This record gives sequence, structure tokens and C-alpha cells, in this order.
Amino acid sequence: MVIAGVSTIVEWYDFTLYLYLATVLSRVFFGGAQGSLAVTLAGFALAYLLRPLGAIVFGQIGDRWGRRCMMLSSMALVTLAMLASGMLPTYAAIGPAAGWLLLGLRCVIGFSVGGEYTGVVAYLLEGAAANRRGLITSSASAASEVGGLFAVGFSALTVHFLSATQLADWGWRIPFLAGAALAGGVWIARSAMQESPDFERQHATGTTPKEPLRYTLSHHPKGVFRAFAISALGSITYYVGITYVPAFLTSAGALSESTSLWLSVLPALVVILVTLPVGLASDRWGRKPVLVIHCLLSAALPVTLFSLMASGSRPRALLGAVILAAVAGGVSAVGAVATAEQFPGEGRLSGLALGTTTATAIFGGLTPWLAQILVERSGWPAMPGVMIAVVGLCVLPVLLAMRETGTPGRQVRPGLHAPKRNRRGA
Repeated sequence: MVIAGVSTIVEWYDFTLYLYLATVLSRVFFGGAQGSLAVTLAGFALAYLLRPLGAIVFGQIGDRWGRRCMMLSSMALVTLAMLASGMLPTYAAIGPAAGWLLLGLRCVIGFSVGGEYTGVVAYLLEGAAANRRGLITSSASAASEVGGLFAVGFSALTVHFLSATQLADWGWRIPFLAGAALAGGVWIARSAMQESPDFERQHATGTTPKEPLRYTLSHHPKGVFRAFAISALGSITYYVGITYVPAFLTSAGALSESTSLWLSVLPALVVILVTLPVGLASDRWGRKPVLVIHCLLSAALPVTLFSLMASGSRPRALLGAVILAAVAGGVSAVGAVATAEQFPGEGRLSGLALGTTTATAIFGGLTPWLAQILVERSGWPAMPGVMIAVVGLCVLPVLLAMRETGTPGRQVRPGLHAPKRNRRGA
């Protein structure tokens, strides 16, 4: 379980690194002309659209042949794609083809990462004690945020210590090659992992679904919808409220790339610090009340906070980013366990692929690009905050109607055992 949780650090470092280096990559691979940043962010959105497909493919592997097999396969693909990214020729060397190659490799990474996070969440949930599922499962979210912190920190150091010429010539490669080395190390460590106890139960009792995707759609459509809603809120608060912030501060806040990245380090740390306490709170008081509180905060605060960040004042920008990060971290923490608990062990990864990963592709991959477009066309820097608030208001009724999936004060494990059915599964 430790290996599974810690390895998420590398996965999220590799994936979010592209967004934190978006302004640099827009010059290196797309020539730096007007609109190149939007094209770079569109590449991030395109990679995200491959996440649901990857989640479905790897989810089939995980639901039929085990969580361990799935996580080894996905990490091997991430390692190769990161290594290739760090060795790409630039726009100066081969012209527009450089951008297309970069986008192609981002799609490969998006495809493979699609199965990574859901696999780790399921693995941690299925091995945790009943009264600590929120805390243990939220560690996957915390680990992903540590990966995001490493990504922004490494990006900030690279931009700070290298000149613009060095950065464009070879410096941008360093973070990618470091990510490839880390991913390769994780693959080696994962080879020592045991299989999930819940999957072993399915295998022993003969309840492993033969067609996991079909089984989930026919038995748990409402669970898919609830997982989609929870993940929509978590995705837009995280990707617009945290990872898009450096690009926003540079373009709308009139701060330098280096300053924007350094200002984003503290919010990334805040996300990590709030994640485990929020997961523990969901064990004590339940998933539903914690989610509802964070949903209300997401609807009420972002417009004001983005206005603060666009003021050009470093203290105000830091204050806005920190508060946004705290809210986003809380949603991600409780959202990880709440979405996984919408499904039994049988077909859980397929359910997460259909609900969680699809929502993440739409509200995580597309929204940074859309936020940048809306800011540029409207001239109103608070537009990203409006986007978050609208999603929060739309998700709130779903959360209010949702049944409680946690078991505060009880020692049972609902949702981890399959309903009675024939021994052949679905």
C-alpha cells in the first residue's frame, strides 16, 4: 500500500509538469507566437481526453486480471513516454512537427495515466480498515499533490537558474528526463507489490466480472453518475484553481514566469497539508457533510480569489492562491474515497473509469484551456472563478441527494463486498 501511494507522486509529477512549464513549452515547441500558450494548453486538454479511454482499457485489465497487473502496465508506458518527451527535437530544429510530436506523446501519457490514479485509489481502499478508508484513500490524493509540488518546484528551479537561451536550448529537458528516471524506479518497486485483498476475494469466490464495463453499466448507473459529479467538482477546483494558476498569474496577473512559479509552491504545499486531515474528517463525520461544505466554498469564493490574483500584487496573489488550494485539496481528499465507494469490488475500476475519469477529462483537461480563452476574449480575469462557481452550484443538488457511503463510528465495510449473484459473476 505504501508503494502504491508513494508511486502516485511520480505519476502526477509527470502529468502536471507539462502544465507548469506551459509558457516555456509554448516557445520551445510552438514558436512563441501569439496564441501559442492557448495551443499548448489545448494540448493538455487533448491528452486529458485520452484519459477515459486509458482508464477503460486499464480498468478492464484491473477488474479481470488484477490491480497489480494494471498498475505495472500503465507505469511502464508512462516511463517510455516521458523519456521520449525529454529527447524531442524543438520547433527551432524541425518546425511545427515538434509541436505535433509533443502532443502525441502527451496523449500517450494521458492514456496511461488514465488507469493509474483509479487503480491506486481502488488498491488503497480495498486494503484499508473500515474506519480509516477516508484517511488511507486520501493519501493517494496527497501523494498526487506531492507530485504536483515537485513539478512546480522543479520547474521553478529550472526557470530560475537558467537563462532564457539555456532554457530553450536544453534546460526544459531536465524535468522530463528526471520524471522518466523516477517512473522507471517506481515500476521496479511496484513489481514487489501484492495483489489487492478484494480482488483476491473475487478470484477465490468466482465473482470476477467477465465483462466489467457491461456489468458496471447495468448494475451501477447511478454510481457512475454520482462519481462523475463528485469528480467534476474535484477536477475543476484542482486544475483551474491550482495547476492553471501559474499561467494565469503570468498572463492576467502581469507577473514573471519565475515569480508565478515560486508563488505557486506554497499553495501546492497547502494542498498536501489539508488532504489527510480532510480524509480523516470524512472518516469521523462522513463523506457527505464534508463534500457539501467544500462544494459551498467552491461556489462562494473563487470569483473573489481570482480577482485578487489578477491585481498584480504578490501578497494578494499568494493569498488567493492559498485559499483556492485549500478548498481544492479538500475536495480531492474526500472525493477520492467517496467516488470509489459508489461501487462494490466487482467492476470498481470500470465504474471509476466511466464516472471519475470521464469527468476529469472534461472538467480537468479542458478547463485550463477554456479559462485562458475566456480571460483573453472577455478581458475579465475573474472568469476562471465563475467557471468553478457554476460547477459547484450544479453539483450541490447531487451531493445533497447522495446517500452516506462512509461509516463513522461503525466497523463494517459496505460497498466492499459484492451483492449476491451467481458464482460466474456478470
